[in-house]
Amino acid sequence: EHNDEGALGLVINRPLDMQLGEILQHVQLEQAEPEARQIQVHLGGPVQQERGFVLHEPLGEWEATLRVTDRIGITSSMDILEAISRNDGPEHALITLGYAGWGAGQLEREMAENVWLSGPAHPDILFNTPDAERWKAAAASLGINLDLLSGEAGHA
Repeated sequence: EHNDEGALGLVINRPLDMQLGEILQHVQLEQAEPEARQIQVHLGGPVQQERGFVLHEPLGEWEATLRVTDRIGITSSMDILEAISRNDGPEHALITLGYAGWGAGQLEREMAENVWLSGPAHPDILFNTPDAERWKAAAASLGINLDLLSGEAGHA
């Protein structure tokens, strides 16, 4: 989400040592299907790590969904977790705890300082690319080969 008050984003490549079963038990949805209990949970960011978000495709009809693209949404309501626990949720889902947040104008300043790369959301990168490869795949979708960049500064 991005508006005059600030921005919210989710980290998509940091798996936690936690599966969905732990969250379902915590919110008293203990009758979950075994495969749903094994879904990997990710760290969505450093802010409010007790708060969950589901990045998913397709959009669906959930109580609290923010539309990211015409195919992808972020949902923070319990109904999507209930559906996922019954294997009746969205086809693709990435479950996160926490989010990354920026104050008013902060993200714009960081973008102007080239702190971040911005590009379109690709469902294949979000849902089918291994966690450790997502950042390279996202950069490659913008025509950037991260293997050609150096972590060292130099002087000419």
